[in-house]
Parts: sequence; C-alpha cells; structure tokens
Amino acid sequence: MGRFRDLTADDDSETGVDMSPLIDCVFILLIFFIVTTTFVEETGVEVDKPQAASATRLEKTSILIALTEKGEVVYGGREIGISGVQPLVKRMLQKEDVPIIIQADTASQSGLMVRIIDEAKLAGAIKISVATSQAKS
Repeated sequence: MGRFRDLTADDDSETGVDMSPLIDCVFILLIFFIVTTTFVEETGVEVDKPQAASATRLEKTSILIALTEKGEVVYGGREIGISGVQPLVKRMLQKEDVPIIIQADTASQSGLMVRIIDEAKLAGAIKISVATSQAKS
C-alpha cells in the first residue's frame, strides 16, 4: 500500500478559474467607454435665459459664454471678463470651427452682450448665437 498514492487526501494542487482574461476584458470595455464618451461643456453659472418663439437646439460642441445679471462674463466656471473673450475664442477656433453661444441673463445689460459678440467676431467667429429658452404657448 505504500506504493499507491491516495488522491483524495494529499492533493496540494488546487483547481480554479483564471481571472486575468476577464479582468483584461473589463479594462478594455472601460477604456472604450471612456474614449467614446462626450462631455458637455457648461458655463458654471445659473443664467435666466430670455424666452423666444424661434428657439432651436444647437450642436453640443460649442463655446458657451455666460453673461450674468451683475455683468460678469463667465466661461467654464470662472470669470474671464470681456477682455478674455477674444483670446478664448481664438484659442478654441484654432482646434475646430465651433459656434459661439452666449447665455445672457434677462436682467443683464444688452450693451455688454453686444461687446461680447464684437469680441467674438474680432477673434474670427462666424457662428454666434444667443441662448434662449423655448417660449411657452
């Protein structure tokens, strides 16, 4: 009996499922979803937009500049001022020709909005829009 081995009592090798291919697949899927996700750019401030009957949806890829009721010009959550509009638009238009959307508060001064539009045009912007909300009928 000393010659034969008891396979049930003394087997040190454990059998199991190899998890590394599964982990590889999960990482590949994760990378795929991160790369294909588009992020919507927001201005970072709450603006009460005026209503318009002709309001339409614009493309997601656009430069959003907000004008608050206090006269602050905001892009990406930080104030850039009217003097910062032209360099910002120039820099963004070098990458891709995207429309400029100005989100002006209803209580803001129209003169400041015109100055923002002028700065954007001086930077080379062709498509400039003013954000409005759909009028309720």
